[in-house]
Formats: sequence, C-alpha cells, structure tokens
Amino acid sequence: MTSTQGQVNSRSVTTFEGFVCGGIAACIAVTVSNPAEVAKTRMQLQGELAREGGQKVYKNALDVLAKTWRNEGIRGLQRGLSPAYAYQILLNGSRLGFYEPLRRTINNAIGRPITDQIPITSVVAAATSGAIGAALGNPLFLVKARMQAYSPALPVGTQHFYKNSFHALSTIWNAEKVRGLYRGVDAAILRTGMGSSAQLPTYNWTKNQLVTHGILPGNSVWTYLASSSVSGVCVARLSCLVMQPADTALTRVYNQPTVKLPNGRLQGTLYRNPIDCLWKTFKAEGLFGWYKGSTAHFLRIAPHTIVTLTAYDIIQNAYLKLVSRP
Repeated sequence: MTSTQGQVNSRSVTTFEGFVCGGIAACIAVTVSNPAEVAKTRMQLQGELAREGGQKVYKNALDVLAKTWRNEGIRGLQRGLSPAYAYQILLNGSRLGFYEPLRRTINNAIGRPITDQIPITSVVAAATSGAIGAALGNPLFLVKARMQAYSPALPVGTQHFYKNSFHALSTIWNAEKVRGLYRGVDAAILRTGMGSSAQLPTYNWTKNQLVTHGILPGNSVWTYLASSSVSGVCVARLSCLVMQPADTALTRVYNQPTVKLPNGRLQGTLYRNPIDCLWKTFKAEGLFGWYKGSTAHFLRIAPHTIVTLTAYDIIQNAYLKLVSRP
C-alpha cells in the first residue's frame, strides 16, 4: 500500500491480503484482455520461421478476432481463460502483494523512510516481485499459450489439444516432468520483470503526484483511473518496443513441438532456448518477425494494466473499510 492510501485507512493490508486483492483484480482484468492475448499468440506463431512471412491465415489482430469469433465463437476468443485466471492470481498476487513489502524493506535497509517513493528502490522492488510471480506462474503461462494457439478451424503453429488445464498440466508432467513445466522460465522472468519495473513505480508516482498537488483526492476512482492510464501507456510503449521480442520468443518456445532424445529426455525441435529462438526468427523472418503481434500486444497490455491497478486499489480500500468497522 502506498503512503497516500495510508491517509485513508488506519492500517495497511498484510502481504497475504495484498496477494489476494491483487489476484482478484488481475482476474477481472484478464477477462477483458484475454481475447487480445489470443490474437497476439496466433499472430506471433503465424509464418513461424518461414521466409517472406509464409502463408498468412490472418491479416492483422482485428482479423484474428473476427475470424476466431466467426469460426469458434466466444469459446475461441476466451481460449486459455481458466489457466489465465490461475496464472494471474500467482503473477499479480505476487507483484502487487510483494511490491510494497519489498520496497519498504529496501528503503529501510538503505536508511530511508519507508514512505519515500525512491525511483531506484521502487524499480528494484517491482522487478523482483514481477520475477517471483513469473517464476511461480510459468507452468500456467505455458499451458495458457498452448491453449490459445489451438484452433480447430484456422490453425497456426504447432497445435496442442488439451481437454482442460488439469489435462494439460498432467500431460506435460508425464512427458517432461519439471523441465517441461518450466520451459522458457528465463524469458518469462525477463519479460515480466521489465514490465513490472515500469508499471508499478509509474502508477504509484502518478497517484502520489495527483494527491500531493491536490489535483485529485487519494481515495477517488478517478485518481486510480488516471494513474493506471499513465502506467498503461508507459508499459504499452515499453512492451511494444523492448519487451515484444522476448514475448514472441516466449510464445514460440512454449508452443514448439518436442522430440524424444536417445536418453529419453524431450527437447524442442525448433529452438534450444529463447535466445536461439530470437536468432532463428531474425534469420528467417527479419526484424519484423520479432514484432509479430505487437498491435494485439498493445490492445492487451494497456487495458489490462488500467483495469488491474484500478480494481486493485478499489478492492483493497473496500476490504480495509470492511475489516475496520467496529
């Protein structure tokens, strides 16, 4: 909880309470943003390692949404939603729940007041909490990506059919054990840590500025919306310019087919790791290959950030008012 929130409530939420509030807020957001995530995933896999882009099933992100709706209905647009819920609880529960305790701990360690919003400690705390969430949620992110890529009508990339999340997790575990569930975790930590390091500090800084200068009150929904909008724009720009290549590599590493080696271990047939994926993508598809799905990425990340951060503060304040009643 930020110092501005402390003026509204007599106590702050515990780390566990922050984890729960953050998870609920993220689940609300992912319900809105999941269709764009489906479009992003399919655009990233279209023409994989094909010279000159290969055969195009989809023209752009909006075409993915239109064709998916026409051929698969709401079920298609919301593919992967169940593992997305579980992933968001782990990811954003960790990011939002651990951010303030980490920031305060770092401030205290360097002899600064815990209420001070210091850029470097805020960035470190945000990146660390994001990395923790990415590591915890990696198996669910992997399942989500594979389920979103699956299309019985217009398939692109390798197709993995799973009945549900439990079937997906058990299938991967039986075939590859922990190594399979944590495929691509290095890229996931890098991607999420970078996004989190921009998202949370800009949100809290903007909110503090609005309240400190008397522009908006500390407990207003408009304050949360304005702050999360600034954060959403910052994260979206960072995502599309810097994070997009890592995101594309992550999707392709997650979704690639595997082959059994003589020692019985399964290995990806296309890429050894995310760096290898980026290099092979660049050689086959050029720089543009790294940025496939960037429009869909923007359509996902901006609304997701705004809804998550706004809902988090609303839920947190509502909870604190409820538990503080005599």
